[in-house]
Amino acid sequence: MTLFSSITSVQKLKRSARTSVVLALGVCAAFGQQIEELKLTVGKSVVLDYPTDIRQISTSDPTVVDTMAVTTREMLLSAKAPGTSTIIVWSKTGQRSIYAVNVEQNLEPLRRLIKETFPKEEIQIQSTRDSLSLTGHVSSKDIGERAVAMVSPFAKTVVNYLMLPVAPVDRQIVLKVKFAELDRSKVEQLGVNIISTGATNTVGSVSTGQFSGSNITGIGGGIPPRFTITDALNVFAFRPDLNLGAFIKALQQENVLQILAEPNLVTTNAKEASFLVGGEFPIPVLQGGGNAGAVTIQFREFGIRLTFNPVLTENNTIKMYVKPEVSTIDTSNGVNISGFFIPALSTRRMETNIELGQGQSFIIGGLIDDRVAEQLSKTPGLANIPLLGALFKSKEEKRNRTELVVIVSPEIVKPYEPGDKIPQPNMLKEFLPTLTPMDGGRTSAAEPAKPKKAKAAKTPESAELKSKG
Repeated sequence: MTLFSSITSVQKLKRSARTSVVLALGVCAAFGQQIEELKLTVGKSVVLDYPTDIRQISTSDPTVVDTMAVTTREMLLSAKAPGTSTIIVWSKTGQRSIYAVNVEQNLEPLRRLIKETFPKEEIQIQSTRDSLSLTGHVSSKDIGERAVAMVSPFAKTVVNYLMLPVAPVDRQIVLKVKFAELDRSKVEQLGVNIISTGATNTVGSVSTGQFSGSNITGIGGGIPPRFTITDALNVFAFRPDLNLGAFIKALQQENVLQILAEPNLVTTNAKEASFLVGGEFPIPVLQGGGNAGAVTIQFREFGIRLTFNPVLTENNTIKMYVKPEVSTIDTSNGVNISGFFIPALSTRRMETNIELGQGQSFIIGGLIDDRVAEQLSKTPGLANIPLLGALFKSKEEKRNRTELVVIVSPEIVKPYEPGDKIPQPNMLKEFLPTLTPMDGGRTSAAEPAKPKKAKAAKTPESAELKSKG
């Protein structure tokens, strides 16, 4: 006989035995014979005391429960594997007893592990033959997945019946960002250029060359000689009797640039949001390949941009990634390429991760940039003459100071209820007033029509007075 046929025969015997047990149970139930139920856990044994001497013991599935007669009135039941089995006991007097045995896994260590790992969760564990089922409620999907992963090594199949709480409406989070920037620049220039048109029979000029274009460009004949001035700088003085002139460069310039931007943006928990208030400017781009030399236009964005992604934590704080940016077109640093003028961008950008409580504020960026540039030019020798040496020196000093602060403040907000007054920008004039049929539709709701004077009704007395008059 082959191995396959042997196995097939064994399986047929098992099936016939189970069929016989089922039929026996049915017959017992039909005749009203009582069936006693027993529950065991895998690896444990129990001794049953029988009232009379035992003649024979039969089990439907020895792989689940194994039986052995210890004495004539005692039998030992050993639980081997999860499942169910039926045990029938015959006594020498002809009596018969039936036991329905349910063998379960020993889940107490596993229940204790689950309870210690998730003390705040309501997780129950039940077992069947080859699987475990988890029931109860958990506070989040992540905790449910972790519980399933923890019990998976103890069974072939894990059925997850854990219930999640009803998801509440996500709270809205508004991020208030404030850009405060102050850019100050100061320029001071001082220089003297001296020219002579014939003093001491000498024509010439003395200059440091720092401020170009301030000298005479041509001298004609005649007495006195004729000359042309290309740039008189700030102050020009000339003494015809001495044939001496001086160009003075004395300039003081101060510039102040103040930027205050306050973008606000609302989003829900763990959802990224962004917006841009600004525009786009064109940039010419040369093409290559088959379209070499062709020029196309691309657009670059600029303005006030805000991007952030908030996450509410268990500590009632807001952890978020935030990226604010302010950019403006800078024509002073632009370039000319092939006849196209391309402006530059002046950008202030931050990108960071922070954690704040509701209503708290944090300075996420700060800058103090103080620059001083000084340029001094002088004529060698003449500049070292006491007192008069200052006439042969030119000085230019530039100072730039930039102060920048970026403050963020997250808050949890609620939407406006129906009927609440929603804030609007203050309009100088009414926008599209509602027309009414009064006065031919020319009167707005803001300016009600003036009531017309009521005409006096005619009475016999008034008619008589009018006729007498």
